[in-house]
Amino acid sequence: MILTLTVNPAIDRNVTVDRLVFDDRAYILDTNETPGGRGLNASQVLHSFGAKTEAVLTAGGDTGSRMRQMLASSGFPVHLVPSASPTRLNMNITDKQGLTVKLNEKGSPLLPEELRELEKAVHQRLPEARWMMLCGSLPPGAPEDLYARLIETARALGVKTLLDTDGEPLQLGLEAHPTVVAPNQQEAERLLGKVLLTRAQMIDAAERIRMMGAERVLLSLGSRGVMGAEEGRLVEAIPPRVDVVCPIGAGDALGASFVWSMRRGTDFSDALRWGVAAGTASAMLPGVSFANVEQTREIYEQVQVRENAR
Repeated sequence: MILTLTVNPAIDRNVTVDRLVFDDRAYILDTNETPGGRGLNASQVLHSFGAKTEAVLTAGGDTGSRMRQMLASSGFPVHLVPSASPTRLNMNITDKQGLTVKLNEKGSPLLPEELRELEKAVHQRLPEARWMMLCGSLPPGAPEDLYARLIETARALGVKTLLDTDGEPLQLGLEAHPTVVAPNQQEAERLLGKVLLTRAQMIDAAERIRMMGAERVLLSLGSRGVMGAEEGRLVEAIPPRVDVVCPIGAGDALGASFVWSMRRGTDFSDALRWGVAAGTASAMLPGVSFANVEQTREIYEQVQVRENAR
């Protein structure tokens, strides 16, 4: 089983407009709401790929009740830890050219007893898991070493981990030595305190992040693919040129497909190829939606992989 954790989930209000430009109006073409959060998105991808997955997340208030209803037909086990604070509501605005604006609430604090229940739920499920994906931001007031503690617990049980977060939780999580860390370019820039512009800088960043504690690094570069690093090895996976419709959630699909591939026993470079394929195929779909395994396989055949590229 692949366990996913989303401490700070959201309901995503997804708005499609004709065009996004400064100082001019945009016309709304479509609006819908979906349950969101990086870990939950990962479980949706894993389930559609035929993998066994279970999602742990928090839920509170009216938005939490709506999320519970939305997830009733998810098709995979979802454990919702009740919270007195409302689940946050995010807004994603995308135009027909794929330009996107994301407006995220920070979320509401969790009570100490709610955090204890969350950790308890994870600990109860870890013995059944082969991988755990710790994904997304932490709500205000949550201990910033939460992911680090859970990574250490997972490692003691022989459970592999993928960490996908930002800021101090990323820094502390790296010190706990996760199996994989998956920052995007902006998260890597904040972590390293420098702007990444050139390919040489991307290579250096992937290697530096690995040296900070992760066994493997997936540095996601959007339409330029992924720079992957493990000890003694650097792999670049480059997607084909495609028409991007909505890139929201593409990084979640990337991480989920990578773990799915590794769980099947493929090597690092092939797992990277599957991850880039899933992210690319998902970005070609409207709204916040995820490519299935057949759609991903079509792109997989077109992804280029460069070993030890410098």
